[in-house]
Amino acid sequence: MEASKVIHAIYNDDDVLMSAVKKVKAEKHHIEEIYTPFPVHGLDKVMGLEPTRIAITAFMYGLVGLTVAITMMNFIMIKDWPQDIGGKPSFSYLENMPAFVPIMFELTVFFAAHLMVITFYLRSRMWPFKKAENPDPRTTDDHFLMEIAVHGNESELEGLLKETGAVEINLVDKEAH
Repeated sequence: MEASKVIHAIYNDDDVLMSAVKKVKAEKHHIEEIYTPFPVHGLDKVMGLEPTRIAITAFMYGLVGLTVAITMMNFIMIKDWPQDIGGKPSFSYLENMPAFVPIMFELTVFFAAHLMVITFYLRSRMWPFKKAENPDPRTTDDHFLMEIAVHGNESELEGLLKETGAVEINLVDKEAH
């Protein structure tokens, strides 16, 4: 059964947050989520999150872009409408490939960048018109929020969080959000 209550510990400094996460993890408490107004370097490692695989998808999307570029240029410039441009006849793709390198590069980057952004948004479940999930609007400005599941240990957890430098601690019913 999942805990219906969580503690929201609010911090106003990213360095204090980092040391707090280390202490909370050392005490074997499960951190549900951390909301920050900007990316905090090293937070993913301290929380024990697995590395992202988005670089692998970017490489695969780049290969798709390169394949599209080669197929497109071979069809358009060699098969469909061969032209003698500047005394260079289009008899084969390989003879003309040096002229096609900029197009291959651009389409590789185009496909990798655009499809990677789309993948990031889908993976993060951030689609248009989606309601924001941050529990406290201050996390979009200058505060950091650590959400920890409560399993009947509120007083112990609150004491630990005050010790770590939390400026505010709230016990919240998760279903209410």
